[in-house]
Amino acid sequence: MNTPTTATALIAEDEPLLATALRADLAALWPALKLLPTAADGQTALDTALALQPEVCFLDIRMPALSGLEVATALAEDWPDGGRPFPLLVFVTAYDQYALQAFDAQAVDYLVKPVQRDRLAGCVQRLQQRLAQRSPPAEALAQTLDQLRSLLGQAAAPAAPRLQVIQAQVGSLVHLVPVDQVLYFEAADKYVRVVTAEREHLIRASLRELLPQLDPAVFWQVHRGTVVQARNIVSARREESGKVTLTLAGHPEKLVASRLYAHLFKGM
Repeated sequence: MNTPTTATALIAEDEPLLATALRADLAALWPALKLLPTAADGQTALDTALALQPEVCFLDIRMPALSGLEVATALAEDWPDGGRPFPLLVFVTAYDQYALQAFDAQAVDYLVKPVQRDRLAGCVQRLQQRLAQRSPPAEALAQTLDQLRSLLGQAAAPAAPRLQVIQAQVGSLVHLVPVDQVLYFEAADKYVRVVTAEREHLIRASLRELLPQLDPAVFWQVHRGTVVQARNIVSARREESGKVTLTLAGHPEKLVASRLYAHLFKGM
């Protein structure tokens, strides 16, 4: 087998000693691999990967700003159309055995901290084989999307008591917004936009906090930053990119369902 000579890799790891050791071991095991500067947090990893489009990403599961799974999700949603094939993902994790079984079930490669040299050698061999025998880009991306959906389901927070009313404060005034009147929720920096047919509110929360309190049969996550009440979706148009454009009843603003959630919209 010919080892790829032009492969590049990004390491996302917030612990400098671990990142340095991984770089050194990769340099020894795969001399032809070009290593990009290490990303010390999830947002830097995401920005670097989208800009430089490496063939391989080593993603620490627990990082500041964004977790490894959140980086992978964002890459799947924002990977440039017509660019290089979606990168091969390797998760670096300290998770317990139950979580590792989830990775095994999805055929996703992972490394356990502290990374052992022989385990890394096996990982490198598998990566080289996959790069040499890559599926067509669309097929490879579809497989990755299926794997990420399953992993996200495994990592989802347990259901919490269902939220009935949103309390949106503006100064000294608190607006009480029944959840069943919400068209969609959208992440906006450190806030979440709560959009109804009449107006919108900002609440200081995160979608990660809200999701376990919403009924998933009623509120569908269609993007890492968007959750929409399904009954308000009038139509869904699939685009060539694999994304889906959503039209809502009585609302001029269209929403986009990313490739990761496009599978929700299939004809019966």
